[in-house]
Order: sequence, then structure tokens, then C-alpha cells
Amino acid sequence: MAEISSPVRETRRHQMFPTLTAAELARLGRFGSRQAYAAGEALLRIGESGHGLTLILSGHVAVTGREGGSERQLIVLHGPGGFLGELAQLSGRPSLVDAVAEDAVEAVSIPPERLRALLVGEAELGERIMRALILRRVGLLETGAVGPIVVGADGHPDVRRLEGFLGRNGHPFQRLDPAVDAEAATLIARFRVKAGELPIVLCPSGELLRNPSEGELARCLGLVSAIDPDRVYDVAVVGAGPAGLATAVYAGSEGLSVLVLDCRAFGGQAGASSRIENYLGFPTGISGMALMARAYNQAQKFGVEMAIPDEASRLARDPAGGFAITLANGERVRARSVVIASGARYRRLGLPALSRYEAASVHYWASPVEGRLCAGQEVALVGGGNSAGQAVVYLATQAAKVWLLVRGPGLEASMSHYLIERISGLRNVELAPHTEVIELAGGGGRLATIAWRDLRSGAETRRPIQHLFLFIGADPNTDWLAASGVALDANGFIRTGDDAALGRHELETSLEGVFAIGDARAGSTKRVAAAVGEGAQVVAALHLRLAEPSATATDPPTAAQRPARVS
Repeated sequence: MAEISSPVRETRRHQMFPTLTAAELARLGRFGSRQAYAAGEALLRIGESGHGLTLILSGHVAVTGREGGSERQLIVLHGPGGFLGELAQLSGRPSLVDAVAEDAVEAVSIPPERLRALLVGEAELGERIMRALILRRVGLLETGAVGPIVVGADGHPDVRRLEGFLGRNGHPFQRLDPAVDAEAATLIARFRVKAGELPIVLCPSGELLRNPSEGELARCLGLVSAIDPDRVYDVAVVGAGPAGLATAVYAGSEGLSVLVLDCRAFGGQAGASSRIENYLGFPTGISGMALMARAYNQAQKFGVEMAIPDEASRLARDPAGGFAITLANGERVRARSVVIASGARYRRLGLPALSRYEAASVHYWASPVEGRLCAGQEVALVGGGNSAGQAVVYLATQAAKVWLLVRGPGLEASMSHYLIERISGLRNVELAPHTEVIELAGGGGRLATIAWRDLRSGAETRRPIQHLFLFIGADPNTDWLAASGVALDANGFIRTGDDAALGRHELETSLEGVFAIGDARAGSTKRVAAAVGEGAQVVAALHLRLAEPSATATDPPTAAQRPARVS
């Protein structure tokens, strides 16, 4: 059985699969219990939940994935001093791999809640283990040999939708095209799939989904589970962008029980940025997804629970005290306090034909998925802010030509200087100022041409373009707060502090115990750093709120629910 290779494996294998010494194994042993496995016995099975970290004391364990849902491929052979696990085990989610004892094995099993205590309580060893878990997930993403199998044609709108959902949530997957992959045809015949039911998804558990929604797919993969209606969290955070994740990290690290909700994926708009170059501490820049993935993993390290995708649809006071958030699926979340970090939703062009092409040809972010779709083609991008500039720089590396369409006279008033300089040096980018898009045309849900007009001369340009990128700003995602008692301004942004006539904390809304941060808050600075700052700042206010007698008293979390605290 050949071992799977990947770029990160070749360059960072010693960090992905470190060997712990006998002394280190002894130190970590206090977090778990000893187990014995006979040759051929499974330590992990694909789709099984609840496993944490497994330390190998003696013997050997083969970790394998399944290509095309059947053929086993060796990922790594662990010996004494090795350990089983990747990021899925941090939160007890279903395993993406099989692990079988090659001979008699002695091991220490550390459940997820104790693994989180280990990562915090054993700083140096915890750092090495956490790095290994992250790199192993990166390796699984690179190989495409694990995870659900998406069967559908390249470029199909629903294939792109599902790929985007899995990619933005950092979940490995395989995709098979019925036109070129024999395995795809086999799966279609085996499950008697009709053409109109594509794409299909074969989950690791063996369950087959026919063109599922993101929520259906997430539940099949074990990314979300039912909310405990009796559990009362210290804080519920609505939104997993930079602001929400910052709140989660700081609140979780200080011992609060935290649940984070998001209707799509972690990262928010920042997660869609191809490269952020003005964030403190990253002089060479970092992709938005990489930055947000680090925050997402960091929050889980401190015991934060993630419910993604789960959409908040209503906020109200809980008759028993505190607050109740009703989800779109009918479930309820109970919390002593709420932090609203629901961000904003992308603005759309006011063209009647836009909705016809949104599934396949109109994009609101520029990720590798979109880059692959428009490789070697001519594309158009509307927008003049920093997000638009970052997208242009990325797309210029993929597309044959990028038309940058802006209504104003140029980019100077809305885009950072470093991005303007970079764009000016790209030969395949053409700026069209004083321009508005006037027509979209095509067939079968796919764009064929785009027309725009020069607002000064009235001259019209029509180009054969199949992909349109829109970065024209966003509106606050606050419709779900109707009738909640949270005051909004005329544009739908959340009023806080003195502006909310509350006079308590500058981030508290008109509803005592409910706070707002990030892009959804009126007067906020629309920058990643500012959002992270507000996320950290609000935790101090949460402590004050939860210490008040008026805050709902609840049973304290168990030791398993709280991360270990260290000085």
C-alpha cells in the first residue's frame, strides 16, 4: 500500500508526525486512560465521532483514507511515540480516516475535552501537538483522499456551491466528474441516480445525499448536531467572522462557556480575501482563510462550541431568564448574554437579469474555486475598495484579463495605496472608471456577455465575459433582529452605547445584556483589525454583565465543559 504524498508532507513531515519521548508520553498520560488493541483491531473508523487523541506506547497503527470511496490509501504508519488525530478530534467530530492496529498495540486514549485541557495545560507539548493537528488537516485538504465525495460536472452551479461550502469550512473532500471519472459513473449506477438529481454527495458514513443543502450536508458530515435545549451558555455569539471569533477566543480562554453560530462558514467576508497585507504581525501578508482558520482552531482549543451552519432567525428574552435565539431549523439556543457579530451581506447590482446568473457566473468572493472556474478567461470585477483590490490581484494570476469597473474617477479615494500600486503594475488588468454595468446576457443560467456604459460619454462596451465578480460593499445583516428590542439606525446598523440611549458600555445595545461588534455595529471601523479589537474588548463587558445579580444564574459548566486555566 503506497503512502499518500502532499506538498506539506514533503516539507514539514517532522512537524506533522513528531515522535514523543517516553518522558513526554508519561506527562501526557495523566490526561487519558490506557487501552489495548489486538492486531487488526480498529482504533478509528471513518465517520465515527467522539475520538480525541491516541498516544501510541507500543506497536504500530496504519492510518488510511479511501480514494473514490473504496480503495484504501496509506496516510501514515505510526509507531511508539506517535499519536493519532487531526483537527476533527479536537471537537469530537467524525473521523475522516481509518486507523487499524498492525500488531498488538498499547495506547493512551485522551477524549476531546481532556485533549483541550492538555493543549492549554501543557504549553510546549500542546503547541507541538496543535501544530501537528493543523498540518495534518492541511495535508488531508491537499491530497483529496478523504472526506465526502461530490459527484457532478465541473462548473455546475450546485457543484460549485457545495465545493465552496466545504472549502470555506476547511473540510477535505473529493470531487468526481461523471464525464471523465469511471468511479463517478459507478456511483451513479450503483445508487440509480437520475440526471436531475446531480450533484450527489457520498458521505463518509455511507449515506448518499442528492443535491443537498449546506445544512443537510453539514449534518451528514457531523459538522453540526442538535442544540441542547436545556443548556444555558454564558454567551452566544452570532457570527463567525473576525469579530465573533475574537470574542470566542478571549471568552473561551477566560473560562466562559461559548457557543458560536454562523449561517454559512467561519471567516465572514475576511475569509474570502485572497491576501490581507495590512494586518499587524504579517509583513508578507496572509490569506483571509488562513487567518480565520487559525482563529477558528484557536477558539476550539479553548472549548468553544461551533454550530456552523446554523442560522439565527429571532432573538428574544427567555422567560426563564437571559435570552433565547431561535434558529432557522426551529431549534433554540439559551444564553445569559449575546454578542451580535452577524456582519453584513453582499450588495447586488440592480439589474433584473442578475438572479439568473448568480448560481453559475456571478461571484461575491474570489477563492481558488472561482479562480479555477475562470482560468485563462476574460472576467469583469465591479468595485473600488480594498476587498476588490485584493480580488483583482488574485484573479490576475488566474484569468487572461481582468476588467476593473468603477463608478468613480479612479481608485484613490477608496483603495489603499499599496493595492493601487500593485494593480497598476499588472498588465492584464484594465481599469474602466466612470462606468456602470447596464446589461447581462447569456443562456442556461450562464453569462455570455456583459455590457457597460461610460457615464461621461455614454459610450457602451460589450465583452464576451462569462464570470462577473461583485465587490460593491455590503448591508448590515440585521433583519433577523426585528421585534427583538435591539435598536437600529436608519441604515439597519445596530446602535450601541450612548447612541442606543443605554449609557452603559459602548458596545452594549438597547437591550441590556446584548452586545454588538464588527460590521453590523453603527459607527464601527470596517477593518479586520478593528473587528478583532472589538471582539476582545467586549469580553470585559461580558464579565461585568455576568457578574451582576440581574444576570441569569445557571449551573456552572462542568470541568469537561471548561478549558483548564493556567496563569
